[in-house]
Amino acid sequence: MTTASDNPKPVTAYCRACGKPLTEDTAHVAEGTIYCEEHAPAAAPPPAAEQASPYSAPAGAAPLANPAASPGLAFVLGLLPGVGAIYNGQYAKGVVHVLILGLLISISSSGAAGGLEPLFGMLIAVFWFYMAFEAYHTARKRQLGEPIEEFSSLINVDPRRGGSPVLPAGLIVLGVIFLLNNLGVFYIGQILRWWPVLLIVAGAWMLYLRMRPGAPAPPREEEP
Repeated sequence: MTTASDNPKPVTAYCRACGKPLTEDTAHVAEGTIYCEEHAPAAAPPPAAEQASPYSAPAGAAPLANPAASPGLAFVLGLLPGVGAIYNGQYAKGVVHVLILGLLISISSSGAAGGLEPLFGMLIAVFWFYMAFEAYHTARKRQLGEPIEEFSSLINVDPRRGGSPVLPAGLIVLGVIFLLNNLGVFYIGQILRWWPVLLIVAGAWMLYLRMRPGAPAPPREEEP
C-alpha cells in the first residue's frame, strides 16, 4: 500500500498508538515498538553521575582537608616520645622516634659517649623539641589537606624529591666517627680541636652560593 499523493515512499509500519501508516523515514522505534513522531516516547535521560565519595576516591586523588586535626594538640602530644607521630597516623615514625631518643639517653647515661655526655645531653633536648615541632607541622598539613607520607617530616630525606643528600651523608660520617672512637682508633677529642674548620667550610659554602652563576641578586634599596 502506498500514499502516492502525499508520500511516494512505501509504508513499512504502523504507529502502535494511533495506527498511522509510517515509512522508513517517519518510523520511530522505542523499546522495540514502532511509533509515529507525535506519539514516540521521550528518550530517557542518561543516568546521573554518582556523587563522588571521599571513601571511594580513586587512587592518587588529592587528600581531603581534615579540620579535626589540631596542630596545637599535636605539639603537646609530640613532647611525649612517639605520641605526636601516632596522633598523625604515622605509627612507624613514632616507633623510630622512641628508638632514637632511647638510644641517645642510653649513650649519655652509660658512659659510652667518651666524655661527650654534654653533647649528647644537648642532642636529647634538641630531638625532644624536634618531635613536637614535627608533629605540629604534620598536623598542619593534614588540616590543610596536603599529602603526607609515613616518614614525612620537616627535613626532606627522600632523594626522589630533589635536593642534596646532606642529612644521610652527615649521619654516616657521625656514625663512622663514633665507631672509631669506641674502637680506640682515635678519639673524638682530637677532632674537636679542629672545630673552627666547620665555620670556615660553612662560610665558604655560603659565599659560593652567593657568587655562583645564576644566583639571585640581592634586592636594591629604592632611593627616596
